[in-house]
Amino acid sequence: MTAIIWLAALFFLTALLYASVGFGGGSTYTALLILSGAAYPSIPIISLICNIIVVTGGVWQFAKAGYINISRVWPLIVISVPAAWLGGSIAIPEDVLVTLLGFALLVAGLHLLRDWKPGITHDDERYTPAPMALLMGGAIGFLSGIVGIGGGIFLAPILYFTRWGSAKLIAATCSLFILVNSVAGLAGQLMKTGPGSAAENLQQYLPLFIAVLIGGQIGARLGSVSFSQKFIKRATAALILFVAIRLLLRNWM
Repeated sequence: MTAIIWLAALFFLTALLYASVGFGGGSTYTALLILSGAAYPSIPIISLICNIIVVTGGVWQFAKAGYINISRVWPLIVISVPAAWLGGSIAIPEDVLVTLLGFALLVAGLHLLRDWKPGITHDDERYTPAPMALLMGGAIGFLSGIVGIGGGIFLAPILYFTRWGSAKLIAATCSLFILVNSVAGLAGQLMKTGPGSAAENLQQYLPLFIAVLIGGQIGARLGSVSFSQKFIKRATAALILFVAIRLLLRNWM
């Protein structure tokens, strides 16, 4: 019982921090669950459920603040959703999952540490051609489905690099991207384990779902109103690199 309480506290902090930068926290939930000794087949399912809980609140808060632009987002998600479902239905060994996720996050975090130009305005935004956005969204969705996360942590560095929009617009876009891909990825994961088996294993993790619900709501409010663009980018890089290093060290030591 004590262990689940500590895990819930860590999930709360993770949800708060990630929601403030437009992410769900799936990569860190996965790392924490692996380190806690959770059953491997249940890990991506738990992480994706937590993602859905967190980013649902985030999407709502960002939408109220006017940062959700469907006309620009739809090319990123129309192929990513079926690709995430397909990726989620594929079974891979635990060590492969951890290594793949760790290296991908390491690259993403290092990209975000670059000295991006601050204060991108509407006139500075660059529109990604629809074919490129479709291909990019599909590739990220498939990779995210395999490793059991929403994919925003892969999408964000690309959007920053291409000067796709302001930090808050990117955070809002990533929240929506994570939500739809987490739902699709979860459907794929449940195909492997079966809904009945998953439900039995998830009952003991109810405190984690409550923790991320509360933490995510607090973080989403902070992210949609209070944080500066520079802080969002720096915080995102720090979170990604922390998770990447923890995952890689766990797999190699």
